[in-house]
Amino acid sequence: MISGVYCASATPVNADLSPDLEALAAHAKALIADGCDGIALLGTTGEANSFSLTERKTILEAAATAVGPERLMPGTGVNALPETIDLTRHALSLGVTRVVMLPPSYYKGVSDEGLFRAYAHVIETLADTRLQVILYHIPQVSHVPISHDLIERLVTAFPQTVVGIKDSAGKIENMTAMIDRFPGFSVFAGADPLLLPLMGKGGAGCITATSNLVADSLATVFRHHADPARKAEVEAAQARINAFRDLSNSYTQIPAIKAMVAFRHGSAVWTRTRPPLVGLAPNELTQLKDRLTAIGASVKDLAA
Repeated sequence: MISGVYCASATPVNADLSPDLEALAAHAKALIADGCDGIALLGTTGEANSFSLTERKTILEAAATAVGPERLMPGTGVNALPETIDLTRHALSLGVTRVVMLPPSYYKGVSDEGLFRAYAHVIETLADTRLQVILYHIPQVSHVPISHDLIERLVTAFPQTVVGIKDSAGKIENMTAMIDRFPGFSVFAGADPLLLPLMGKGGAGCITATSNLVADSLATVFRHHADPARKAEVEAAQARINAFRDLSNSYTQIPAIKAMVAFRHGSAVWTRTRPPLVGLAPNELTQLKDRLTAIGASVKDLAA
């Protein structure tokens, strides 16, 4: 069973909007030092769908060099099945065996049968026993939910390959129902405030955006949630997590996360987003800096 604290890492971009691989590598190393078990780069927070296949491969290669392929869990699911196969095969070629896979999401209202065929085609075409797939349930963005019946079909057909899910829908009841129905299936919280209650129900951990900022607190919750002697410490860690999450959600989340990372590293590179996303305005950055200080964050002045 895969478990732990995984960061849904943001992706820095240069002035020409190309990925800044040096800044990415430095951030990846910092996340592992913070206590992350791994990095789930090239997901929603990482603006993955705004990068080309070539760029996504280059980003993954840089991260693998920085922290090792065994630490990575990249997003490889896109709309075109040949491209999903290509990205996943490339990951495997680097020694990255765990991937987070969105369903094809351009067409809405598709059936479980269609989604099963999509996942099955990818898995059967790759035919690699090393591959471990974490499904990605984020219906508020994809508008293509992953049902429990679909999970059952996939787990039955590919028990060694389809091993978990990232649930970003924000409903603890959905997560606990999967834990009950699929023993040994890794259920990861995609929303930071749900980590502590999920761990109490047998969850596998989290894959979240706020871990770009407070991975140490998430690691405290994950590792010590069941220790009565550390209850106060765990609750304080969860409160800190929630404060950072609430702050990022008071703006447009992805630009806010990137700006918060910018203040963490003292690098304006991180304030940039790739269109169609737009970074925070100068007055918002000034306000955010003050609000970060108010919740106890270590804030650095931004350098170009």
